Amino acid sequence: MKQIKIGNVSFPKTAALAPMASVADRAYRIMCRRYGAAYVVSEMVSAKALCYGDKKSKQLLTVTAAEEPMAIQLFGSEPETMARAVQIVNEYHPCMIDVNMGCPVPKVAGNGCGSALMKTPETAAAIVRTMKAETDLPVTVKFRKGWDDNSVNAPEFAKLMEEAGADAVAVHGRTKMQMYRPPVDREIIRRVKESVSVPVIGNGGILDAVSAKQMYDETGCDLVFVAQGSYGKPWIFKQIEAYLTDGTLLADPPVSERLDIMLEHISLMIEDKGEHVAMMEARRQAAFYMKGLPGAAHFRFRCGSLSTYEELRELVRELKQHTPHE
Repeated sequence: MKQIKIGNVSFPKTAALAPMASVADRAYRIMCRRYGAAYVVSEMVSAKALCYGDKKSKQLLTVTAAEEPMAIQLFGSEPETMARAVQIVNEYHPCMIDVNMGCPVPKVAGNGCGSALMKTPETAAAIVRTMKAETDLPVTVKFRKGWDDNSVNAPEFAKLMEEAGADAVAVHGRTKMQMYRPPVDREIIRRVKESVSVPVIGNGGILDAVSAKQMYDETGCDLVFVAQGSYGKPWIFKQIEAYLTDGTLLADPPVSERLDIMLEHISLMIEDKGEHVAMMEARRQAAFYMKGLPGAAHFRFRCGSLSTYEELRELVRELKQHTPHE
């Protein structure tokens, strides 16, 4: 398998797990690593909260052996605050530090962070420069096509990030105003790749092995990020690796195995967070795994009231009985 090098760190040229706040927690990241994610990224962490000593934010920085290699993603709008946050992150020994300059949600972009930094590229560059001065770790930047269709500036923005010291850039082929609506502009990712010499990670619309290869073929990117394509499908990374290696299209696991993987995933959530908190959050994860299964609507509805792991196990037993023999 070909390798990609970001700074002084090498990864297989397959697919990595994109940062996803409130979705890709520790259990999620562990499952994706088990199924071959090249590396994983933390949920986004507020630099300002870190600097104020927020305990929940610091908990997001912990890197366990099962997650390695793992990058930490920071968001903020002030170079000095981001630099202080990097000093804290250094103590947790991630493989890289990523800067979120692409989040479109109002509570982030509305405060000048995330995708709003694409409107202030000089501030964005200053953030990268100050962060690089505080760490020996590779620093990457994740951003979007632009703020809206009238301000598409990803290639120019990428060049500025490279000049500021970024070791790689990741481009989501949608504007901030698009949020997560199609289409994904692969052409803009290709233009970014042509504008910089550092590695470029393509992001957006990768839902299976075929779309991952299309991203590689159409953009020339060095790696791809998988986000929503991993919902309830941590094995997507194994499928992408197989398809990129020799064109093999691996089928999804049988329903029974898929449900067992879900149980394993949610048991990891319980180990990390305790049953009460984990089961509240597991309602969403269970619904991801059940999507598309026979009678899924009924069973996904029932996921909304799960409160114990045993209730989930009983639901799985019923679903397995309901599913035609494979």
